[in-house]
Amino acid sequence: MNNWWRLTPDINGSYLTGTWSQLASMQSSYGPLYFASAVLPDGRVIVEGGEYNFLSFAETNRGTIYDPVADSWTPVNPPVGWGEIGDAPGVVLPDGTFMMGQISSTRQVLFNATTLTWTPTGIGKADNFSEEGFCLLPGGSVLLVDCANGTNSEKFNPASGQWSSAGSTIVQLPDAGSLEIGPHIQRPNGTSVAFGGTIHNSIYNFSTGTWSPGPDFPGGNDMADAPGCLLPDGNILVFTSPGIFQPPGTFFIFDGTSFTQAPNTRTGAQLTSYKGRMLLLPTGQVLSLVADGRRSYIDVEVFTSTGQPDPAWRPTISSVPSTLTRGSSFQISGTQFNGFSVGTDYGDDATMATNYPLVRLTNSATGHVFYARTHDHSTMAIATGNAIVSTMFDVPPNVETGPTRIAVLANGIASRPRVVTIQ
Repeated sequence: MNNWWRLTPDINGSYLTGTWSQLASMQSSYGPLYFASAVLPDGRVIVEGGEYNFLSFAETNRGTIYDPVADSWTPVNPPVGWGEIGDAPGVVLPDGTFMMGQISSTRQVLFNATTLTWTPTGIGKADNFSEEGFCLLPGGSVLLVDCANGTNSEKFNPASGQWSSAGSTIVQLPDAGSLEIGPHIQRPNGTSVAFGGTIHNSIYNFSTGTWSPGPDFPGGNDMADAPGCLLPDGNILVFTSPGIFQPPGTFFIFDGTSFTQAPNTRTGAQLTSYKGRMLLLPTGQVLSLVADGRRSYIDVEVFTSTGQPDPAWRPTISSVPSTLTRGSSFQISGTQFNGFSVGTDYGDDATMATNYPLVRLTNSATGHVFYARTHDHSTMAIATGNAIVSTMFDVPPNVETGPTRIAVLANGIASRPRVVTIQ
């Protein structure tokens, strides 16, 4: 439960034939299941809480942060007075600060990644954070659907620390008994989709600040704890199941208007939605796997969609040095480096946001693919439009030299490449 692994693509950039390698393990007392996590702007990964610890119900208040350069974990003390964190909601704000809510109260905190300490924030939250998930909006505010307050939704303003009502979702999204709800995913068309722990779904319009009911799930399915992933063409891949934690699991693609059934995985029909996890890969493919805390089903698969992104959604490169040196760091600048969405979401139990830039290097002679480690992004905001943003990237020491095509990728969508020389 406290072991972590890295999947590295092969020399041609394929994850299907990539290689798994084990990373450093967490501290021996901490093995969380259903927890908050995020990739921070400096490239470190924070993990907080856990509904279970080594498969025992705990609502633990433990936490830790991973340094990919040192391949090491450092414990993080809980916020003052927090006896439990559990399956708390978490999100990285546009300025790079990780924010987390407490499951049993309206308390929330901001994380200082330098000092590894917490600062309270948040005024006026209508209900506690139990089962709720954060949805980052263009402009930097955070939207969520209340799980214990009827059809109400709320919006958080990071500048003022104030919560305010974001209106009614019209239809009931959380399950009345368990309060479970599904993921909340932004689309590039200026909307976000809040998927229900009931059969219902609702769509939020960023411009008008209003909700409209979406179509119900087919076949009595729902997403009471379930993963969803934005595809490069703007549609959303979702994993559903009927009732609360009942099989069979079924995949659908939602295009904003209707659901179309997608191919199932080898084990999907034997699962319920909460056991699924997804991650949007740099290739635009979706990594799907089973995560129930046990080895009942060892099934890792890759979903490839046929749709293509609108060219207007691509990142653009405005500035990058023409000559790059192996083992050195450089800045690259341009637009839309963070995409229009966090990419993948689950809700309170798991977060897999990928709204940060990746840098891909493809040798012009061999076609071999290398990824540079990116860090210190200028923003973690989504839908940044024509604003010039930037990130630092480290040229791998083993990258092939000579003319190379460099591209920035945001949520599986690549910029038009530029040609640089690597020495």
